[in-house]
Amino acid sequence: QVQFVESGGGFVQAGGSLRLSCVVSGSTISGVAIGWYRQAPGKQRERVAYMITAGNTVYANSVKGRFTGSRDNAENTVYLQMNSLKPEDTAVYYCNSIPNLSWGQGTQVTVSS
Repeated sequence: QVQFVESGGGFVQAGGSLRLSCVVSGSTISGVAIGWYRQAPGKQRERVAYMITAGNTVYANSVKGRFTGSRDNAENTVYLQMNSLKPEDTAVYYCNSIPNLSWGQGTQVTVSS
């Protein structure tokens, strides 16, 4: 069974940075498209980054230029570097393969104004 374990979230002031990690177990991520998602209170889950392959990532307009996805296939881990954070980035962040499998617990990111 494939599992996704996210970490690295926290509380940060607007303009700050965080780096999220997602360790994948149960299957290799090599050659697999991986997405980063977030869900804010009262809102639907949305995809913010779609890592097709190493170095080829598509970003949602809301995070383009501020977030950077990366992956370490040897460590079976993906990352999301988040810079210039805004209060509207506050959400629980998840990673998952594409197509989606079971969801992990996510990691909470809170950005204060």
